[in-house]
Amino acid sequence: MEQYRKPITILMADDDDEDCQLTKEAWEENKLANDLRFVRDGEELLEYLERRGRYSNPDDSPIPGIILLDLNMPKKDGREALKEIKASPDLRRIPVVVLTTSKAEEDILRSYDLGANSYITKPVTFDGLVETVQHLEQYWFAVVELPSEPSVI
Repeated sequence: MEQYRKPITILMADDDDEDCQLTKEAWEENKLANDLRFVRDGEELLEYLERRGRYSNPDDSPIPGIILLDLNMPKKDGREALKEIKASPDLRRIPVVVLTTSKAEEDILRSYDLGANSYITKPVTFDGLVETVQHLEQYWFAVVELPSEPSVI
């Protein structure tokens, strides 16, 4: 699929190694030029976004254009992280796409109440994931107008 705009950094927060690897492979299958980076939990996500600790160098931790967020993670779960991101004047403009295994109506409603921009249930097959990544690319990189400069701290 052709890239429509300058590639942006995508930050995926997910504690499941297999899900991260499969997402990376689906990214490659779709030939996306966007930089896909990973953090393991909500605490690490906020450290990255706020450029703390090992993420203090902006060259090593570019502000993402989109965050892919799993809800069920250790330390600080996706709901808590989403609440903090959307409460921050410096971070709230970054689109957050919840990408999780939960189909629970309660999780869907709460995610949107906390400011999620989209909610996607993770596909159960690799082909389904490839298709989902293709839809993400078409929508977020071709249709949606993203801020040219993400907020920075």
